Amino acid sequence: MGVSNLTIYDEAKIDFEDIHFSPENKTALTRLLKEFKHIEALSKYGLTVDNKILLYGHTGCGKTTTAKAIAKHIGKKTYSIDLSTIISSRLGETSKNVATVFKKAAHEKAVLFIDEFDYLGASRNYNKKDSAEMQRLVNSIIQLIDFYPSDALLIAATNFSEVIDSAILRRFQLKLKFELPSKEGLDTYYDSLLSAFPNQYHQFSRIYDVSYAEAKDHLHQAIKTQIIKDEEEKRQ
Repeated sequence: MGVSNLTIYDEAKIDFEDIHFSPENKTALTRLLKEFKHIEALSKYGLTVDNKILLYGHTGCGKTTTAKAIAKHIGKKTYSIDLSTIISSRLGETSKNVATVFKKAAHEKAVLFIDEFDYLGASRNYNKKDSAEMQRLVNSIIQLIDFYPSDALLIAATNFSEVIDSAILRRFQLKLKFELPSKEGLDTYYDSLLSAFPNQYHQFSRIYDVSYAEAKDHLHQAIKTQIIKDEEEKRQ
C-alpha cells in the first residue's frame, strides 16, 4: 500500500493567533518554535530540539489545529494519518504500513501528525496470535520514534493517553494536555468569533463547560437561526 493511500497531505494554513491556548501550553509551544528557529545554532553544541510531541485531552479543544499551526510556523509539509484506519484488520501488515509513512515524512523532514494514537493501546479481544502481532507493532513504533530525525517533527494526538503503552509515552519529550476552557476563556473566544458579525447578532445564549469546537458550533447555529428568521420576516 502506497503512502498516498495511508496519509493526507494537509495544506491547511492556521495561525497560532487563531488558537486559544492555556498559559502552560502557550509557553511550551513558544519554546518549541524557538528551538526549531535556532536548530542550527543548537546543533553546533550537540543539542537537539524537542521534536516528539504528544497532544492529549478532551476532544474539540484544539489538538489538530495546534499541529497544523506548528507546521505552518516552522514551514514544513504536514502528513496526517489516523491510526484507527491505518491499523489493518490483518495486524501483520500494519508495521509495514506505519514504517512506510514514517520513512516518507522523515525523508522530507516533514511534520507527521498521527491522530487516534491511543488505538495502539485500545482494549480489544485479541487472540493469542493477534496479541503477539500487536506487541510487534508497539516495538516497531518505538524504534520508528527513536530514529525519527531531529529536523523533522512528530506530533501524536489522543483523547485517551492512559491506554497508550508507557514505553511509547516515554519517547515524547513534550506532552501537552488540552482541557475544557474556563468560562473566561470561552467568553474571550465567543467575543473573537462575534467580531465577524454585525452587532445585531451578538445577543445569544452562551453555553459553558464545552470545548472550543462545541462553542463555535453553538454560536454559528444561533446566528444562522437568527439570519434565517430575519430573512423570512422581510418576505412577509
